[in-house]
Amino acid sequence: MPNPADKGVSAEEILARLLYRDGMILVINKPPGIPVHAGFGGGPNLEQSFPHLAFGLSRPPSLAHRLDRDTSGCLVLGRHNKALRQVGDLFAAGKVRKTYWALVDGAPRETEGRIKISIRKLGQGPGWKMTADPRNGQPAITDYKVRGSVQTPEGKRTWLELYPHTGRTHQIRIHCAELGCPVVGDKVYGVKPSTSPLMLHARAVAIPMNSKRDPIKVKAPPPEHMLADLVACGFKEEAEPVPVVVPPAEEQEKVLPETPDFSATDAARARAKHGAFKKKGRRPGGRKHDGTRRGGRKSAAGDES
Repeated sequence: MPNPADKGVSAEEILARLLYRDGMILVINKPPGIPVHAGFGGGPNLEQSFPHLAFGLSRPPSLAHRLDRDTSGCLVLGRHNKALRQVGDLFAAGKVRKTYWALVDGAPRETEGRIKISIRKLGQGPGWKMTADPRNGQPAITDYKVRGSVQTPEGKRTWLELYPHTGRTHQIRIHCAELGCPVVGDKVYGVKPSTSPLMLHARAVAIPMNSKRDPIKVKAPPPEHMLADLVACGFKEEAEPVPVVVPPAEEQEKVLPETPDFSATDAARARAKHGAFKKKGRRPGGRKHDGTRRGGRKSAAGDES
């Protein structure tokens, strides 16, 4: 799959990176080398491709969280305002389980452990970065365990699996550096000159969108530039399958051919479009034909599921 490092992401590419879809959220496999939104210097960004992910809604999805420009993997999008509020609250409360994979220079002294080092921002505008600051920084906690290691011409590299409990900017990169084994390719927090891309991947997320159901669990396959070292460290692609997303049982009858998911929201909108909800001038969810809810309050089109 092409790496859109210096260009935008086409409709075909972004649709090929769709890992999960339902009426509330999408999860995509973010490519490395492109920012999720416009930065100080402008240029291509991932948000520019989001209109291709509307799937019939009047607005494109929006970011529920962020990943660094050079980090790949699971990126969660909210399909409308209600979804964004709900998933945003879950991220803020630390209820979304995030799993990262990193290839690091060297190895930690312990094969697993917890890193508790506070972090704060240094500088504003272009050139800013984060720094460890136990006294004045924001609390940051990351658990890690060693999955494997390999000797390379550049020295020993270790495959770490990391579980951040907080969501500070550059948290994993700083914590790995403080552990004495910076992420390979980290030109900001690393100690070795490197021409390698950053080897940090958001491997999986588990999102408890419904308290009466199991969390939505999604995995993203690792990017090509990490694959050789991961395999050398013991990763077996066939033993780490990316699951096929299956909609809940009550929605399976609404699945359309050749789409990852066709949610109840999409089905309801399709029926409404073809006049299936004409009785007493009501649309699904209690809306009148003029877009007002019972009680007179207007709601934005496509915002409710």
